Amino acid sequence: MTEFIKKITPNVKDDVLAGITVSLAMIPEVVAFAFVAQIDPLVALSGAFIIGLITAIFGGRPGLISGAAGAVAVIFVSMIAEGHTKGMLFDTPIDNMGYFYLLGCVILMGVIQILAGVFKLGKFVRLIPHPVMMGFVNGLAIVIFWAQVKMFSHKSLSVSAEGVKEYTSTFMQGTELYIMIGLVALTMGIIWVLPKITKKIPASLTAILITTLIVVFSGLEVSTVGSYIIEGGGTGLKGEFPTPNLELWQNLPLNLDTLTFILPFAVLAASVGLIESLMTMNLVDELTETRGNGNKECVAQGAGNIVSGLFGGTGGCGMIGQTVININAGGRGRLSGIMMAVTLLTFILFTDKLIEQVPIAALVGVMFMMVIETFAWSSFRIIKKIPKSDAFVLITVSAVTVIFDLAIAVFVGVIISALVFAWENARRIRARKRFKEDGTKIYEIWGPLFFGSISAFNEKFDVKNDPDQVEIDFVEARISDHSAIEAIFALVEKYQALNKKVTLKHLSEDCKVLLYKASPIFKDVIVENIDDPRYHLAANPEKFPKPLSEYKF
Repeated sequence: MTEFIKKITPNVKDDVLAGITVSLAMIPEVVAFAFVAQIDPLVALSGAFIIGLITAIFGGRPGLISGAAGAVAVIFVSMIAEGHTKGMLFDTPIDNMGYFYLLGCVILMGVIQILAGVFKLGKFVRLIPHPVMMGFVNGLAIVIFWAQVKMFSHKSLSVSAEGVKEYTSTFMQGTELYIMIGLVALTMGIIWVLPKITKKIPASLTAILITTLIVVFSGLEVSTVGSYIIEGGGTGLKGEFPTPNLELWQNLPLNLDTLTFILPFAVLAASVGLIESLMTMNLVDELTETRGNGNKECVAQGAGNIVSGLFGGTGGCGMIGQTVININAGGRGRLSGIMMAVTLLTFILFTDKLIEQVPIAALVGVMFMMVIETFAWSSFRIIKKIPKSDAFVLITVSAVTVIFDLAIAVFVGVIISALVFAWENARRIRARKRFKEDGTKIYEIWGPLFFGSISAFNEKFDVKNDPDQVEIDFVEARISDHSAIEAIFALVEKYQALNKKVTLKHLSEDCKVLLYKASPIFKDVIVENIDDPRYHLAANPEKFPKPLSEYKF
C-alpha cells in the first residue's frame, strides 16, 4: 500500500454499513479456519462475535476488526488432536477432550495477553522495521489469496477408524468453474467501478447483494455459504446465543499436567495473536494517519479471548483482511467493529437461511479485491532502490509468512534487521589522532561504542608505542552498553600496566557512574568538570555588551 486512505470523520452510516460488509466477509474465513482446527464452525463464529465485540469496545484501535483468525487456529490443530488422545486415556475416558483443552488454552492465552498489556509490551511493536512491515503485509496478502483459491474446490469429509477427521479437496471443473470465475469477476468489477460513480453506498456490500440476487433469481447451481459449511461437516449456521460453558469446568482437569500441556500452545498463540493484532494496528495507523494504543489493544485482545474461552468459543486476534475491508468501506469508529459483531450474531441466530444463500464467489471476489488493496505493490518499485539488506528482509519475511507463519516471519525479520543495524554501526567507529605541544597523544573517538564496535575500537589504539601521556576524548562518541564500558576498563588497564597515564574526557554522566562502580582506578582517570566544546556560544560584543549569563534567552 503506497497511498493513505482518505481521511474520513467517523459517522454512524459508514460504520454501520462497513460493519455489515465485514461480517459477511468474516463468515467463510472463520468457517474455513474452523475446519483447519477441526472444531465446530459455530464454536469459531461464537468466538469471532465475542472477541470482535470486546475488542471493538475496549481496544486501542478504533476500526480494527478482530475475530477467529487462521494464524491462531493453526496453532491449535495439533493440541486438539493430542487432547483427544489424552482424553481417551483417562480412567473415565472423555470424548472430544481436545475441545476442552482448547477452551482452557484460549483462557490462558488471554491471561498472557493481558499481562503483556499491563507490562506495556505493546510499545515494542514500534520497533518493527518498515521492511518487516512490508514483508508481513505482502506475505499475508499471498496467504489470503491462496486461501481464496482453495475456495474453487469441493471438500469431502472422511473419518478414520480412530475417529480422525480427514478432508480431501476436488478442484472445480467445466461449467461450474467458469460460472464461479464469472461471478468472482462480476463482484470485483462492481467493487472497482461503483466508487467511480458514487461513494454514498459501500461497494463491497453492494457487490455481495447484487451477486447473491443474480444467483438466487437465476437458479444457478453454485457453492454457497450453506453448502460450504455442510461440505466441511457442519450442519449450517443455526446457533444459540453464547452462554458460559459449565461443561468445561466439569471435564477439564485443573492440575499441573493440564497446565504443562496447554502452556506452550497458549504462549505461542498469545504471541502470534498480539503480533498480528499490533501489526494490523500499525497498518491502520499508517493508512489513516492516526495512532492507536498498543498496550490497550493487548488488554482488550486478552479480555476477548478469556471471555470467548469461558463461553465456549475459540481464540482469535486482529484480522488484517477484514480490517482493510472495513477501512476501505469507510469504517473508522468503534461502531464499525461493534456492528460487525452484532451483525454476525444476528446472522447466526435469525437470518441463517438467508446468509447460507450467499454465493462463495461473491465473498471470494471481495477478498480478492482486499488482497489487491493490501499488497504493497510499491515494493516492486523500490526493491532496487533500498539497501540490499532491507530488500533481503522484505523478501525473507514475505516468504517465511507464506511457508511458516506470521510470528516466525516477524521474529526472523527483526533479528536480521537488528544484526544488520549492529554490523553497520560497528563500522562507524572512528578515532582521530593528534599530539599536543607537550607530547601528549590525543584520541578523539567518533561513533557509537557498543558490543558490535568493540573490536574496531580496540584496533584504533597503539598502547605499546604510545607516549607516556594519553588522552581519550569521547566528545563525539556514545557509550551504549556494558560491553563498551568493559572495553574502556580493559584499555585503561593496558595503559596503566605499562605505567602510562591515560585520561578520559567528555564521558556521559551515566557512563561515569558505571565506571566508578566498576573500579576505583577511574577516580584518577576520568577528567571531571570539562565543558563540552560543542555547546560554547560565540558572543558578539556589539550585540551582547554584558556577560551572557545576564541575558534571558
